[in-house]
Amino acid sequence: MLTLKRKIKREWNAFLLLMKNVPALVVVLFVMSVFAMNLLANKSIDLPWDWLALDCGIIVSWFAFFTMDILTKHFGPKAATQISVLAILVNLFFCLLLFLGSLIPGMWGEAYVEGSETLLNGALNRTFGGTWYVVLGSTTAFIVSAIVNNFSNFGIGKLFKKNPDGWAAYILRTYVSTAIGQFLDNLTFALLVSHFFFGWSLLQCVTCAVTGMVAELLCELLFLYPGFVITRRWKRNKVGEAYFEFLEKDHENSDHGNE
Repeated sequence: MLTLKRKIKREWNAFLLLMKNVPALVVVLFVMSVFAMNLLANKSIDLPWDWLALDCGIIVSWFAFFTMDILTKHFGPKAATQISVLAILVNLFFCLLLFLGSLIPGMWGEAYVEGSETLLNGALNRTFGGTWYVVLGSTTAFIVSAIVNNFSNFGIGKLFKKNPDGWAAYILRTYVSTAIGQFLDNLTFALLVSHFFFGWSLLQCVTCAVTGMVAELLCELLFLYPGFVITRRWKRNKVGEAYFEFLEKDHENSDHGNE
């Protein structure tokens, strides 16, 4: 049996190898989408219906789920979730930097409006510096939705025995998992933040989750086929081969150790 120290070391080595094997541009865009999504969540969208409420995070949050879907398809749900946690940690680090920047004395360029400098500067500091409940709510919502999205995507893919890498399998696993994940992400954030701190009703929270999910699915529809092409190309070019070999060898060693 492996000791706890050896298990931790094994998992860490596997993660380091994963980061070497995932295309760097994918990781960069994923991290940036998570950061931008949480920053834009501070701005609500004016709508003519009282029962409907949305925030500007929806214009980029679909990309985070799109990235998780292609990572899950190729590297598996565990790897996709690990990279999701990495994105969250990077986001929290930069949120801290923005908060520290908001504490530094000085004036934002957009605050120079005669008679309103102090008011506008304070508002900009609070926006970019963030508030604890927005950061906490967005982080919690994304963790929950990422885990659900990644493992439901993987589970749906297992239903396709004959052609797991086909177009139909990719569409179903991507759209169903994204719909569930997006709904949970929007609903969790709305309940934790918008309901308690912005005065949204429960109906607004639910309608925000549903309509936000639909809007984000429509955005992802534009990149559904490119995502399918990317995963096919990764498999054809054997992207991540060293990572998969490490996992296979580690699994074999674990089996021998348990005998």
